[in-house]
Amino acid sequence: MSIGWHPDEDATPTPREVENMAAVLEGRHGRHAAEVADFFSTYHSQSGDAGRSWAWAGVAELVRKRERQRINQVWSV
Repeated sequence: MSIGWHPDEDATPTPREVENMAAVLEGRHGRHAAEVADFFSTYHSQSGDAGRSWAWAGVAELVRKRERQRINQVWSV
């Protein structure tokens, strides 16, 4: 039995996994987190892995959404 990821497996993350990925990127890359996720999305797209490209695009979108929410919170105080 093989344990781990296989290239032919579905890479669709759960919403919780997307949130965790976004949190890790924000923690490690700060304001550049969305751009890092975009990089991975583009890389997977160019490699022909649409599922992973879509997943990383979702992470980038969530990072940007959370950033907008933080900005709006600061301006509404």
